[in-house]
Amino acid sequence: MSESAGARRLPTVAVVILVAAVVGVAGLVAGSALTSAGERVSRPAEGSAEAGFARDMQAHHAQAVEMSTMVRDGTEDPEVRSLALDILLTQQQQAGQMYGWLEQWDLPQASLAAPMQWMSEPGSGMGSMGDGADATGGPGSDEVMPGIASDEDLGRLAEAGGLDAEVLYLRLMVAHHEGGVAMAQAALDLVGDQDVRRLAQAIVSSQTAELAVLNDMLDAREAGSAGR
Repeated sequence: MSESAGARRLPTVAVVILVAAVVGVAGLVAGSALTSAGERVSRPAEGSAEAGFARDMQAHHAQAVEMSTMVRDGTEDPEVRSLALDILLTQQQQAGQMYGWLEQWDLPQASLAAPMQWMSEPGSGMGSMGDGADATGGPGSDEVMPGIASDEDLGRLAEAGGLDAEVLYLRLMVAHHEGGVAMAQAALDLVGDQDVRRLAQAIVSSQTAELAVLNDMLDAREAGSAGR
């Protein structure tokens, strides 16, 4: 695993963007801003929880894809590789949906606002997420999003191999999923758009179920690691 963390991460992010763009265009073709009666449909606006969730969850998903690609390069374990591929494909597809929404809503993919501000709204269930510098951070802050892995963690994962890579990936992905569930649950508390609510609920349900699998796999591998 001699490649640098930066060199390993760039291709993965490019793939996520490409997949998102393709799915986004498909969403534009399928979507409509009018009802069957020809009435204008109300769309989420800039500053809405819908827009914030779509942007931030795309970034959150991109890191899961990145880590899953790394561990598939770092281990031959079929169980870990299968799980990583499932996470990679699922989260690429969901990121594409969110990209498509922003295009359909005529909103930019990025915002000048600090990440996670939408989660500080009353009723989000996230308490003080928006109350201090550590809550929203700046671009590149390791504390910007719940469950996000640090650059140092990503560098370690990029260099790890075998059982070490498996254990580190599973630990990072447990925290990542816990953060993703928290973000999706906050969206359910805040958003009204039914498409966004459906995806948020799907994330809560699927990642909660995956957490049980991740923890079981981690326990088994940590036991093996301790016995080496």
